[in-house]
Amino acid sequence: LALPGCECGSVPIAGRLISHGTPPAAALTFLLAAPAINPVVLVSTAVAFPNDRMIVVARFVASFVVAIAVGTWWARRNDAKIFARLTTDDHEHVTGRWKQFVDAASRDLVHAGGYLVVGAFAAATLQLVIPRTALNSIANNEVLSVLLLAGLAVLLSICSEADAFVAAGLPQFSLTSRLVFLVVGPVIDIKLVAMHAGVFGRRFAMIFAPVTLTIAIVAAVVVGQVLL
Repeated sequence: LALPGCECGSVPIAGRLISHGTPPAAALTFLLAAPAINPVVLVSTAVAFPNDRMIVVARFVASFVVAIAVGTWWARRNDAKIFARLTTDDHEHVTGRWKQFVDAASRDLVHAGGYLVVGAFAAATLQLVIPRTALNSIANNEVLSVLLLAGLAVLLSICSEADAFVAAGLPQFSLTSRLVFLVVGPVIDIKLVAMHAGVFGRRFAMIFAPVTLTIAIVAAVVVGQVLL
């Protein structure tokens, strides 16, 4: 909450935290919470929904629940071996805190940048391919609306600081289904899956993605039904 940042930046930070001894469950909780409940995202959501301010509260609550639930699930799973590749610190030869900072930041940027480019290319292609008219035909079915907007959140890979304006531009959908879009996007999308695979490994991405997606959809639907 106190360290606003996008979902792309939270992935290498979480990897760095784990490599320096932070419990993986705590680092993954940070990874999910930082881009979803920070003040910048909440303010942008309030601006995008001036007549439905309760969605800001709903987004905070649902995203908070997702971060805690996934973190708790991973703590109970206790699979430390999957992060073995992150436990070796290769920066001990660098002397001085500033040099360590520059070295770590530059390596993280280069490491994450390649996966970010691939994911962004796929997201841009999908935004051009999917016609807006296709959304209108199923907007009246709540179940299909939830599944569709969850799928779009995964495929479009929109930054959490801007996704509220996209959701606000879909007035034909219910607030609950749009809440699903806002909760799913910051925690799992194709760009993040690529980055998870690059930073933590493919095995982690294959386990983490479906569990996080399921919890995010369920949390958003439940919170939406209660608060919206």
